[in-house]
Amino acid sequence: MVFEFEAAAISWRGPAPFVFVPVPPEISDEIKSVSKAITYGWGVIPATVRIGGTTFTTSLFPRQGIYLVPVKVLVQKAEQVDIGDLVRVRLEIDLRG
Repeated sequence: MVFEFEAAAISWRGPAPFVFVPVPPEISDEIKSVSKAITYGWGVIPATVRIGGTTFTTSLFPRQGIYLVPVKVLVQKAEQVDIGDLVRVRLEIDLRG
């Protein structure tokens, strides 16, 4: 599954790095429909993400009916991502688990 979207970076007091990009509800619903087959616990979903020129692996966190993409500190610095910035995200989820 591959998705591309834009959303504003937010802060959340969850696990570090505290900067996240919310996945839009319609994309979150698609991910949720296959989540049982690909989660490795607590509802988190492994993913490969590209922001700007930086590609990295991470885990999506479920929160209030959507998923959040954590933006690692190295990515924040490399791509100059800060709270409130509109961020273009390419999100890839491997359905093979």
